[in-house]
Amino acid sequence: MPAEFQTLKLHIQNNVALLTLNNPEKANAMTAAFWTELPQALAHIDQTPEARVVVLSGEGKHFTSGIDLQMLMGMKQSFDKFSCPARAREFLRLDILRLQEAFTAIERCRKPVIAAIHGACIGGGVDMVTACDMRYCTDDAFFVVKEIDLGMVADVGTLQRLPKIIPDGIAREMVYTGRKVSGQEAVRVGLANNSFADKEALMEGVMNIARNIAEKSPLSIRGTKEMLLYTREHSVDEGLNYIATWNAAMLFSNDIQEGLMAQMQKRTPKFED
Repeated sequence: MPAEFQTLKLHIQNNVALLTLNNPEKANAMTAAFWTELPQALAHIDQTPEARVVVLSGEGKHFTSGIDLQMLMGMKQSFDKFSCPARAREFLRLDILRLQEAFTAIERCRKPVIAAIHGACIGGGVDMVTACDMRYCTDDAFFVVKEIDLGMVADVGTLQRLPKIIPDGIAREMVYTGRKVSGQEAVRVGLANNSFADKEALMEGVMNIARNIAEKSPLSIRGTKEMLLYTREHSVDEGLNYIATWNAAMLFSNDIQEGLMAQMQKRTPKFED
């Protein structure tokens, strides 16, 4: 288990990893510590066999207000300390790549990550949830690609992932205008799978889905996530070739034997972690 987090809470119970943004006094703003702690937490979950699925949620009134503006100003001050413009830009590029990696860690985690979103999901929050496997929200949740109003181009994942989740025109409208997209609209356009009346109902619904996933073969779930990510960036033929190679190695596992026996015996399968 990693050292105690400043910005997150992590609790694993009944094969579900509950990962909670825990900076409610600042609406779960993404401070400097967050960008280090999130990939650490996900790496720990990835390497913990009993954690089969992740639920990502937020403490307090909002899911997240996005990147902490004080941190953003700190990046600007660090940039300004360089006397050489080229070295300053090299430093900034590497820092942006480091922030990108924090959300790419969600995709690299072999376990499915489900975002449970209530209240505000602003700026970096949209970057983060677009890296998740599934998104659920409350009716009063709202999503805002805030970067355009700050005079910047979103740079940690929204522009790369959002157009692969929702229709291209809707994605462009969101990133060009910075308008609020409500929870119910998010469902209509495909940004969220479903919306719930309030946070309590949201967490109950998401935990039911998480428990359902946790009952499946962990090996098969991890392989399925791998295939979906690969298919997103490759042709159908390439994807078919990859799954053939994958299953040549993975098909005849203990899990498939247990699954077949459970079907024949009309019982619930019990898969090892």
